[in-house]
Amino acid sequence: MRIRRVVTARSGGVSTGPYASFNLGDHVGDDPDAVRRNRLRLAEKIGVDPARMVWMEQIHSRNVTRVDEPVTGAVPATDALITTTPDLALAVLSADCVPVMLSDETAGVIAAVHAGRVGARIGIIPRTLEAMEEAGAKVSRIGAFLGPAASGRQYEVPAQMQADVEKHLPGSATRTAKGTPGLDLRAGIRRQLLSSGVSAVAEDPRCTIEDPALFSHRRDNPTGRLACVIWMDSGSA
Repeated sequence: MRIRRVVTARSGGVSTGPYASFNLGDHVGDDPDAVRRNRLRLAEKIGVDPARMVWMEQIHSRNVTRVDEPVTGAVPATDALITTTPDLALAVLSADCVPVMLSDETAGVIAAVHAGRVGARIGIIPRTLEAMEEAGAKVSRIGAFLGPAASGRQYEVPAQMQADVEKHLPGSATRTAKGTPGLDLRAGIRRQLLSSGVSAVAEDPRCTIEDPALFSHRRDNPTGRLACVIWMDSGSA
């Protein structure tokens, strides 16, 4: 069984206006039918049954939900999904926040995490690691992948906010390209994961704010959402 991961980009869909064109977020004001068609297209392109795609109602929390079977609609009020079920694809929506994919291939446990500034600060990552261990994973075997997100070069915040996040997520404070206080959430999350004993952390280095091929809430609000998807491919889907 292989662990598969996919990161979408902005082009290739049917949405129009500020959501053009491959918007996968159903909560940002886009035409619901366009979002539905985009999600069907994503499932078709990655070879997953659309009914086995699992989406979240992301609320910037530290809530983690285990899913063992397909879900109708979105899993309510959660920011991380874990599963031990093959061919069940877990999706994270983002447009500057950090999507985090976690997997213990030996144990057959995967997770998809939405780690924005608030969620990362209050501990969504450690809570997800705990939940994965409860499902049979070992942190020392878990590998992580961080998707595209706002970079420290562009993520400007007030100095007080920077200090507060740094206190809870060490390694995230930085200076922007303009020399102002900034946050590099991926750097903080990487440090947190490695300090927790995670075996390896890979990263898509693209900055959503800088890259016009990606959606960015900070750059373009209103705008669409990218998706990062992880699943265990049994070869039978």
